Amino acid sequence: MAGGIGSRFWPMSRNYYPKQFHDVLGMGKTMLQQTAERYATICPDENIYVVTNRDYYALVKKQLPMLSDEQILLEPVGRNTAPCVAYAAAKIYSRNPNANLIVAPSDHVILKEEEFRNVIRRGLEATAAKDILMTLGIRPSRPDTGYGYIQFNDGVGDLRKVKTFTEKPHLELAKKFIESGEFVWNSGIFLWSAKSVLAAIEKLLPELHEIFEEGKDKWYTEDEKAFINSAYAQCKNISIDYGIMEKSENVYVMLSEFGWSDLGTWKSLYDISDKDSKGNVLDGNIMIYDTTNSIVKTTSKDKLIVVHGLDNFIIAESDDVIMICPKDEEQRVKDFVADAKAAKDKRFM
Repeated sequence: MAGGIGSRFWPMSRNYYPKQFHDVLGMGKTMLQQTAERYATICPDENIYVVTNRDYYALVKKQLPMLSDEQILLEPVGRNTAPCVAYAAAKIYSRNPNANLIVAPSDHVILKEEEFRNVIRRGLEATAAKDILMTLGIRPSRPDTGYGYIQFNDGVGDLRKVKTFTEKPHLELAKKFIESGEFVWNSGIFLWSAKSVLAAIEKLLPELHEIFEEGKDKWYTEDEKAFINSAYAQCKNISIDYGIMEKSENVYVMLSEFGWSDLGTWKSLYDISDKDSKGNVLDGNIMIYDTTNSIVKTTSKDKLIVVHGLDNFIIAESDDVIMICPKDEEQRVKDFVADAKAAKDKRFM
């Protein structure tokens, strides 16, 4: 899934160049490229499908040149993750009714990749053998209010039946979740067979099922694009979590630890990045003085950023925007984006 805008990573993430197409971690590869490579020993290149906005076709093609056009699924407009999953699952099912699927966001960080692959292999064995819908749950290290939480039933082993989902609880509730030992973070990475997820969509989102059922003769043909344009005009905006996972009876979670971050915010990038002796994360042409616990990032090679006398700040420069914000107030980034949009200057979006 590579269609999001990533507005909380503004100004680096823009409508025309979202964060999944950037080398956010300074590793020489974009987040999309790292995501694809993560599955190299699990899934052959010809079985990788990228669902993205049609405006990002050229970016996907450039960064993943091994993909054919048939493997790049272009949405005319974003309708959240349920239509995205329905589109991909229906198309893949038409070619292979026994397909086993991994649904992964393109902008997550996995630090322990071999352990991640071990978890994926165990999960695929389970979804190939049983009619279940699986999500990967991350053992929490802190009461984070920015993540969704999954409560699981008692049992033996890492694969547990899901009891409840809770989206972004307040701090006191998150603390209780951690203390109980019954909750994990919802990674947003899903495993299921194409048959199982399509059956769940048919049962719980019948209108969505009917929309894509009409296209079963269009997949892998020159008529697919026109059909998708029409289909998405009819799709409601709904997430796969709300539409399917929270309502299904056969939902399981694999308890996992593989150095995961959804990298949704500047603070999350700061938290996982290497820091200097003063607690700073620096990326770009930067001179820094008497500054501590801050993240300074620039995408411009021909600009010098000089910082003096700050503590606990975000300083982000990209193209024609510089943002300076206290790290503890990064939730204001969405306000900044909204205000820039209200100013009707598309250069800054």
